[in-house]
Amino acid sequence: MEKKEYYRHVLPHFQQPGQAYFVTWNLKDAVPAKALERYSHQLEMIRAQLGAANSDSRDKNCDSEIAAPVTRESEFAAPKPEIEKLKQSYYLVRKKYIKAYDDLLDLDKNPPFDLSRKEITEIIIGSLQFWEGVKLKNFAFTIMPNHVHWVFELFKNDKDGNLVYLQDILQSVKRFSSYHINLEVNRNSTLWQKESFDTTIRDEKHLYYAVRYTLNNPVKARLAKNWRNWPGSWNGYEGCRDF
Repeated sequence: MEKKEYYRHVLPHFQQPGQAYFVTWNLKDAVPAKALERYSHQLEMIRAQLGAANSDSRDKNCDSEIAAPVTRESEFAAPKPEIEKLKQSYYLVRKKYIKAYDDLLDLDKNPPFDLSRKEITEIIIGSLQFWEGVKLKNFAFTIMPNHVHWVFELFKNDKDGNLVYLQDILQSVKRFSSYHINLEVNRNSTLWQKESFDTTIRDEKHLYYAVRYTLNNPVKARLAKNWRNWPGSWNGYEGCRDF
């Protein structure tokens, strides 16, 4: 498959070698494939309007908002009132998208099996750590009953000098974990929803919020009182050692 820095299925995706990401993916049908299509289309429309308003802007970077406040100064070359208004519209829709996505995951109370089961969790952890030091650096991850949160930074190149792309890493991790989990639970069907929800990490403060959001997920879901007590959570980010 040709590698592109921007591609889309239902959701828009941005991938740049050497970039840090916050990624979430879930069990098949945990979130209906088209449930969030309306928000996705709204984001695409706003991005198109931004591009038309300022062809020299770096609007690609505005796809980096997660559960963190907007603190970065203007990401666009020519800050104009209409561009600022579009930026705020983008962040508002993005925030609604994320909340709707989380709510849908929380509503799925009967997954086909529990990813937080010890044997399954160990398989997923192994897949998340497989490329550590080879193609990426892990910051944090949390394995929930029906989805996975993962924060990491891709290397720009692997040991052979090849560019490292997000889609290749996700395909590898999801394929490996799917195969071994299906063996573990004695099934032979599609495990993961095809698409993942990925967000580009824009700076150190955003990285902190992404890691904190990831680690706090089982606490938010009332599965644990402290993230350290959740077997599916791991933190390698020094900035959140005291969290």
